[in-house]
Amino acid sequence: MAVNRDIKYLNRDFSQLRTDLINYTKTYFPTTYNDFTPASPGMMFLEMSAYVGDVMSFYLDNQIQETYLQYARQTSNLFELAYMFGYKPRVTGVATTTVDLYQQVPSKLSGGVYIPDFDYTLLIGENAVLTSARTPGTKFLVQDSIDFSVSSSTDPTEITIYETAGVNPTSYLLKKSRQAISATINTQTYSFTDPVQFDTRTLTGENIIGILDITDSDGNVWYEVDHLAQDTVYIGKKNNNANFPSGQSSDAPYVLQLQQVQRRFVTRFLDSGSLQLQFGAGTANENDEEITPNPNNIGLGLPFEQSKLTTAYSPTNFIFTNTYGIAPSNTTLTVRYLTGGGVTANVPVNDLTSVAGNINFQNSNLTGVTADTYFRSLAVTNPLAAQGGSSGDSIEEIRQNTLSNYPTQLRNVTPDDYLVRALSLPSQYGTIAKTYIEKTKVENVEVGEIPTTLDLYVLTYNINQHLVATSDTLKNNLRTYLNQYRVIGDSVKIKDAYVINIGVDFEVTVDPNYNNNEVLLAAITELQNYFATDNWQINEPILLKDINILLDKVDGVRTVKNVIIKNLTGESLGYSNYAYDVQGATVDNVVYPSADPMIFEVKYPALDIKGRVVSL
Repeated sequence: MAVNRDIKYLNRDFSQLRTDLINYTKTYFPTTYNDFTPASPGMMFLEMSAYVGDVMSFYLDNQIQETYLQYARQTSNLFELAYMFGYKPRVTGVATTTVDLYQQVPSKLSGGVYIPDFDYTLLIGENAVLTSARTPGTKFLVQDSIDFSVSSSTDPTEITIYETAGVNPTSYLLKKSRQAISATINTQTYSFTDPVQFDTRTLTGENIIGILDITDSDGNVWYEVDHLAQDTVYIGKKNNNANFPSGQSSDAPYVLQLQQVQRRFVTRFLDSGSLQLQFGAGTANENDEEITPNPNNIGLGLPFEQSKLTTAYSPTNFIFTNTYGIAPSNTTLTVRYLTGGGVTANVPVNDLTSVAGNINFQNSNLTGVTADTYFRSLAVTNPLAAQGGSSGDSIEEIRQNTLSNYPTQLRNVTPDDYLVRALSLPSQYGTIAKTYIEKTKVENVEVGEIPTTLDLYVLTYNINQHLVATSDTLKNNLRTYLNQYRVIGDSVKIKDAYVINIGVDFEVTVDPNYNNNEVLLAAITELQNYFATDNWQINEPILLKDINILLDKVDGVRTVKNVIIKNLTGESLGYSNYAYDVQGATVDNVVYPSADPMIFEVKYPALDIKGRVVSL
């Protein structure tokens, strides 16, 4: 007859298990065994059982702990959990800095005027390498190409006279600025024969930043995606006559487009020194990822496609393609990847002094001593110290970054998300200088137009860093960019904000012991900094009280007598055509913006801010 045993399940450690096993033996086997001395054979078996139970309990607790992001301690598990929640950990921090590149060009006569001879301008190809004379092992990368002959609002070329013969310039100095990152390009090749579903390869090394590009032996480009079910990627095409005969504009060097790609891959860090590449599961002959969704193929491949009433479909892959991209076969992939960064990459000012790469004259026929002289005139320096280099995410940073990344899931949920995303548009597709978003006003809806959910007002800079309306090309780039992050229920209409140019007149009294001109110059400088365009946003009011306090703090100013904000208009004078009743919009020393989104701009600070010293 079976005996109902009293078994305890709460004992977890060695001592508790040992004690409970002794009590269990005394209770249910009182006559079978009763020698519980430490040296007895029976105690050896009891203690071994307690030891096994303690070890199993420890590993069970540890494995359970490692499944929670907040408590996991093993780096490999934290990396896997981070990817599961959509966050990509960093194994190295990349240092960045601004670099200035200079070159000399001769002058030439054109229409009786001396101008730079742009035939001697240099073209520096992509991925130019900058090195330091003091620390040759430190290398920086300039990923954008540099064309000294081109000047635009997003890529200006500064031109100054370098040498003269009498009053006539004999040579000019051209200056370009770029962002550089602490990185080195490395190359690795992988050969593939028969196609393998979800084939993987692993890169190993120190301070791996990420993949630069992958091409196969047939010249095909492979694209990195967030997940293999993602079949579209962003690409940029040069905004020129050849690509877009009717769509050129100076504020958008590249046109942003979405392109469907079959050759794609994903990457994930297994640990701080291993980057895994994973490819698709199909072949080039399988085109089911190009299926046009219809009621007959929605849910393709699912065993329960007969009933679609309660099926949960993924919006990223609702036709359930079985390829997830092409699996490489009978080819060799050349992988270029970046390494670098770290704390040592935070180089000081003027540390980067050498540039190397694909450098050529615009006019390839130039030869001789003169050409060689101007070719060797190329110089580079970093006016700012490099910052951002670090050892990558710490264990706690991976936890916190993952937890903060998961709620948004790269979606624009709030209006502020749209503002940040618009300002994040990569600069080669155009620069959004100012943004403002609001719900569509009923009075702004035209006859027959469906009201949009949100109106996004934008402005950009011209070559002189003045605010102007954005071009259609830039708006299309922004529309394409935002569409991938837009919640399905949101409708966003991109509009131009108004620019209201203003001037400032003020009067102050000066203490007797100060020079009037010096005090006045200091006051004007303070106002120029205050009204700098970077400091102002769309629909921001002007607080006259703040201006009075600012002027009152200028050393030597005794009293601020008067401050007047005036509207300046007229394209013939270089201002916006939009007029604004500043006096009518001033209430209680506050100049309010209009109902239509607008921004106040002091366009010419040296001319439009005027002051004078008056007596008490």
